[in-house]
Amino acid sequence: MPSISMRGGKVPMSPFRKLIPLADKAKAAGKHVYHLNIGQPDIETPAYALQKVRATDFKILEYSPAEGNASYRKKLAAYYGSLGISVQPEEIIVTTGASEAILFILLACLDPGDEVVIPEPFYANYNGFAQIAGVSVKPITCHIETGFALPDSAAFESVIGPKTRAIMITNPSNPTGALYSRQALEELAALARKYGLFLIADEVYRDFCYDGRPFFSVLQIPGLEEHAILVDSISKRYSACGARVGSAVTRNRDVLGAVLRYAKLRLSPPAFGQILAEATLEVGEEYLAEVREEYRRRRDLAYARLSRMPGVVSYLPGGAFYCFARFPVDSAEHFCRWLLEDFDHQGATVMLSPGESFYATPGLGVDEVRLAYVLCCEDIEAAMDCLEVALQEYPFKKQPAQPLPAGLASR
Repeated sequence: MPSISMRGGKVPMSPFRKLIPLADKAKAAGKHVYHLNIGQPDIETPAYALQKVRATDFKILEYSPAEGNASYRKKLAAYYGSLGISVQPEEIIVTTGASEAILFILLACLDPGDEVVIPEPFYANYNGFAQIAGVSVKPITCHIETGFALPDSAAFESVIGPKTRAIMITNPSNPTGALYSRQALEELAALARKYGLFLIADEVYRDFCYDGRPFFSVLQIPGLEEHAILVDSISKRYSACGARVGSAVTRNRDVLGAVLRYAKLRLSPPAFGQILAEATLEVGEEYLAEVREEYRRRRDLAYARLSRMPGVVSYLPGGAFYCFARFPVDSAEHFCRWLLEDFDHQGATVMLSPGESFYATPGLGVDEVRLAYVLCCEDIEAAMDCLEVALQEYPFKKQPAQPLPAGLASR
């Protein structure tokens, strides 16, 4: 019997989806499952954009250009320009979601055996993309006690070695919701210039920043033209995860050329997805303003409820729609399984993502979880009711940690 490759056998399991069989079994048994495990918004996709897709009357659904439709890239460049990010359409390559952009960038910029420095906890699928590219992740640990603020330059410098080729961040962060300041980004930019590194920034959550804090892009940093690479997607911004339209944006011509060669191998990005994506750029700012305010309400509710639970440590995220929490449990993995297999409160339970999978350093995150506050406030209230009762009934507890000061913000 033939065996799969060593590479195939080592593909890491997605922490967002690994417990889905247990959730499906719980639903089959009649439980209602509140999904706080994955960043699938319940916000409606703009009706105008959906109508643009419905109105198409193709006789032949042809390949689009490998780099994406020219009309979409032109409008996308104008969108970035409105944010103070000056790029040309030819500096944008449309991808099949942000996931493909990340993979193509790693393949284009790093060789097998090279290293990429990533603050942890980080988007867990980075581990999988790095494994596909043969790249090693060098983590630099952030801590819940500081709201997962970025460490200083000296901490980053301590993990930069001869094989380091890039620093990669998500801003605002998935999974922590930390929003990084201009100063913090400029410190990373200085390191990129000093050591000749790429600075890759996954900025898909830029429109979800709270409390009046501004968003600052790596492409707004002067003198970083050859170093900065932006990853983007419409999935979260316009609640269009299934459209699978992202982009890789950089002023570095060599990187653009290499990414485009990979893009040509996969032929073209989604045709209908690009029609929808282009239409979203014609949707008024009021849509995003309303969505942002809705997520702020959900964030405040989730934080308030977590803060009142005995033994739970959390913080107030500055952006995105995620937060981490430390629970008074021996194993968050076991707790998340127990929630689905053995617990219910008034016929319902909660699905969470265990925190350990968001770290590259062994032993970290074992008592932490990621929560995605993507449900309406009524459902978040009900989910938090379940969670509060579950933490009281769970049989494998540990001593509660000290709570953080209220309203702790990220650097």
